[in-house]
Amino acid sequence: MRIWLTQAVARFGYGCGLAATAGADGAAPPDDPRSWLARQLDGADPAVFAGLPDTADGLIRLREQRRLKPPPGQSLVEPLFRAELVAQLDRVWRGDTPFRERLVWFWANHFTVSVRQNGVRPIVGAFVREAIRPHVDGRFADMLLAVMRHPAMLLYLDNAGSVGPDSPAGRRSHRGLNENLARECLELHTVSPAAGYTQADVTAFAAILTGWSVDMKADRPGFGFRPRAHEPGIKSLMGRDYPEGEAGGLLALDMLAHHPATYRHLATKLARHFLADDPTPAEIGHVGAALRDSGGDLKAASLALLDLPRAWVPGTKFRDGMSYAAAVLRALGPPPPTPAVDWRLAATGTGEAEVPAMAGGPRAGPDPGGASGAGGRPLFAAPAPGMGPSARPEPVGAVATTDGYVPDRPGTGGATRSYAQAGRGKRPGSPLAGAAAKLGQPTWSAPLPNGWTDEATGWNGPEAMMRRIDWCFAAAGHHPDLDPMEVAEASLGPLLSARTAAAMRGAGDRRDALTLLFSSPEFQMR
Repeated sequence: MRIWLTQAVARFGYGCGLAATAGADGAAPPDDPRSWLARQLDGADPAVFAGLPDTADGLIRLREQRRLKPPPGQSLVEPLFRAELVAQLDRVWRGDTPFRERLVWFWANHFTVSVRQNGVRPIVGAFVREAIRPHVDGRFADMLLAVMRHPAMLLYLDNAGSVGPDSPAGRRSHRGLNENLARECLELHTVSPAAGYTQADVTAFAAILTGWSVDMKADRPGFGFRPRAHEPGIKSLMGRDYPEGEAGGLLALDMLAHHPATYRHLATKLARHFLADDPTPAEIGHVGAALRDSGGDLKAASLALLDLPRAWVPGTKFRDGMSYAAAVLRALGPPPPTPAVDWRLAATGTGEAEVPAMAGGPRAGPDPGGASGAGGRPLFAAPAPGMGPSARPEPVGAVATTDGYVPDRPGTGGATRSYAQAGRGKRPGSPLAGAAAKLGQPTWSAPLPNGWTDEATGWNGPEAMMRRIDWCFAAAGHHPDLDPMEVAEASLGPLLSARTAAAMRGAGDRRDALTLLFSSPEFQMR
């Protein structure tokens, strides 16, 4: 039975590891794998993010930052982003419902919103908590609507400024349609090009979505429908007519959410993520049937994956950068907590300061001692995104950050510092975020709306593999007292190959042995 338990955590979660008790952070589940996975989708989401800012808080910060125009090195929005980063990645690293967490990140990638687009940074975390997380075990139609109405998506794909050419606003300003959101919703989020839609459908859908915008002037900013920017008249999308007004958009999204092509597209992506890069028609059909028969129930689709034999065959999926980093961190054992990032403060060049009074907020900030904000104590550091692998290991006690590594001040003994102590560019953050960035997958920063690839070819190139070896060597250096064979037993168990075990036993020291473990084919796969 142990091999199936280990496979369940590796394939549907983020890997096993050292822990004090069975079932705790990083440990193998305590009973049979399928029921353990299924139970994670029962009832309410156990993740609690008390005190984190909502979308309105983020938009207020964005509005004030645009008004105040702080100088370089100062930011009203950066503390919000860092607070979300620490809290949400903490669930990946330390949480005991890894299947649910993997689904959260799968759907967040499906509906990619990237901080590469101006205006998204202070609300990307709220987008995941508000539009994705509540619906991973619910109806796809509900998730789609939540995503399409969320300010993060409307800003990311430029629909907030889309204006119907014949609308009152369009005639006055001579502005027109922006087709980005309509195109990506059809191509990536719902039916896919396999449905045979045309450019005329894209244009019609963009017209349907005119007026779906963000009200930045409200005391609590958020989604707002602007009737004067909406293109008047009936529109035809994929052979069906839709009325003008916001109601037309609601009807169109409901149609797309339940379209047979959408079910097949979603089934293909789920099977590719959880089974193999080349899912078979039968595997796709099984998941698609679960969606069709349940009216788009995502829990039914997720459980259907567990029925498929390849779900339980080890080594059919290559770990992407974030999954690999999470697996290594979980293998090394649960970290002690670190204080939450206080998003209520403004980042300055020399520390943090109180935020000026702002209309409509902000609300009360986080409880620094609450579980929602507890991240892991930085164990090691990672170079900034875009830097190549380095033969120089990071200094012991370095503080992991979202944008590089910062050696501890002399005399601190490696203690975590507050941002006020760190100053500009030295922001304690999530070790997982720093590691994922070095491995080519900076959090919420996908370069394109199609998100990060699920296929091995995007992650197993020569340079990418050298980065993994360099990074895991640095990580292993911070755990000189761990027994490598105990780590191997906890993280891989019966999946550890005789060849890897022999190489580890012959290693020169514990650090080399751990590096061999984390570089092995069986650890790279899930």
